[in-house]
Amino acid sequence: MSLNVAVIYYSATGNVHRIAQAIAEGAGKGGAEVRLRRVAELAPDSAIDANPAWRAHIDATTDVELATLDDLTWAHGVAFGTPTRFGNVSAQLKQFLDTTGGLWASGELADKTATGFTSAANAHGGNESTLLALYNTMHHWGAITVPPGYTDASVYPAGGNPYGTSHASQGGGPSPEVLAAARFQGLRLARITARIAGDGGA
Repeated sequence: MSLNVAVIYYSATGNVHRIAQAIAEGAGKGGAEVRLRRVAELAPDSAIDANPAWRAHIDATTDVELATLDDLTWAHGVAFGTPTRFGNVSAQLKQFLDTTGGLWASGELADKTATGFTSAANAHGGNESTLLALYNTMHHWGAITVPPGYTDASVYPAGGNPYGTSHASQGGGPSPEVLAAARFQGLRLARITARIAGDGGA
């Protein structure tokens, strides 16, 4: 059977986008067909234009398709990415998640695999709490969370976050170590998803 993985994310200035690309690469190496999707922007143009990096990233990623509910029904496994917002999920990704009630009610999201990744300004800026908050939605879906844990040596040099790949953006863009951990996380998602889907799961 084919293995489908959707990587759905929100990124303002590009850090989460770059991690999403690495997650997608890893899932592809794991044998998955991958859809890379961004969620819709909610911020007004006045806020975006006040930050040149934000505007530049939006203009540079117009070719990335917007996520739809069809991407969730298509996928056997999903990776969600978001910057931290006061230690929580960004409004943009949360708004997308809030549209999944119909799929949840019909059982469409049960037994799918899910993992998360994030970025904050610094290492203690809410990366772990954001991922834990994100996984609350997955628990309600009845999805099976697939965090990286400490199952690969790449996790440690990337900061050692067992909940999901995370990045401290005050040091610039994601380092090669962070991107390597993200590729492993995508690969792990594909491998675990293949086992579950092969047993009649998602």
